[in-house]
Amino acid sequence: MDYKEVLKSARENLNGSCRVCSVCNGVVCSGEVPGMGGKGTGAAFKENIEALNSYKLNMRVIHNAKDPDTSIEIFGKKMEIPVFAAPVSGTTLNMGGKFTEEEYISWVIGGCLDAGVYPMVGDTAVDSFLITNLEQLKKFNGEGIAFIKPWENANVIKKIKMAEEAGAFAVGMDIDACGLITLALHGKPVMPKTVEEIKEIVESTKLPFILKGIMTPDEAELAAEAGVDAIVVSNHGGRVLDQTPGVADVLPEIAERVKGKVTILADGGVRSGVDILKMIALGADAVLIGRPFVTTSFGAKREGVKLYVEKLKGELKSAMVLTGCNDIKSIDDRIIY
Repeated sequence: MDYKEVLKSARENLNGSCRVCSVCNGVVCSGEVPGMGGKGTGAAFKENIEALNSYKLNMRVIHNAKDPDTSIEIFGKKMEIPVFAAPVSGTTLNMGGKFTEEEYISWVIGGCLDAGVYPMVGDTAVDSFLITNLEQLKKFNGEGIAFIKPWENANVIKKIKMAEEAGAFAVGMDIDACGLITLALHGKPVMPKTVEEIKEIVESTKLPFILKGIMTPDEAELAAEAGVDAIVVSNHGGRVLDQTPGVADVLPEIAERVKGKVTILADGGVRSGVDILKMIALGADAVLIGRPFVTTSFGAKREGVKLYVEKLKGELKSAMVLTGCNDIKSIDDRIIY
């Protein structure tokens, strides 16, 4: 099955919850939350795409970058490319309901590992989904990262222990979910956190801890102060607050403040190998990709996920050749026009 066939199949299997547009940019699905769209006008989702597209690349062809190394090591794990599958959950609410959470997450985990990258599994208003996700992760020897919603601290810590028992090699909290509509609809109390509350959570585990949902330099510094190992620069795919800037536009200043203090991951609008290259040049150590893993898994299950990652690797390698980058560490803002 080729990539176009994967997308065609996904369009059928997502039952209208996602149109699988030629460019996944949030235009058609504006305001569809629950669903796959961005909140309100959908501007925050669309801005993620537009911000990345606004950056152009300097093409260079006189150099020795003939066979670039796309791999990285992060959280003690080697990856073929600097990409994680973002923690996307909620098949019933958001993805048309044709497949179960168990089917979906098993395809994402398996396909990622087949392709040499790692999955992140998520938490939702439906308590059983996290249990299902962790059970599936355990079947794959815990080769992934678990993200917990910002519940009351005692509940977060309880769920971190569940992730540890499943063998996850890192854990995180998507603090940007503190205003998520889908959780509010289920009467689930999520909330922002103080630095002290984050410290309590970080100190509850020996695993690397990632805080997802940082969009300003001052909060990046607060996250570092709280002792997190990594941050994810993210506006939750534009699903929690309308009218935020795009991730690519806030990333450079955040990197300027905390680069070297914490690992910086970027999540917002990444669709291609060129997008990965841009995010790293702007200051990220690696990226998260969300919606395309939904479409490729619904399109061709585990095989579709693997095919997508391999497509990203080919695009990234080609872009590295044409910008003169021998490896991921050599990518910096000199390649940005």
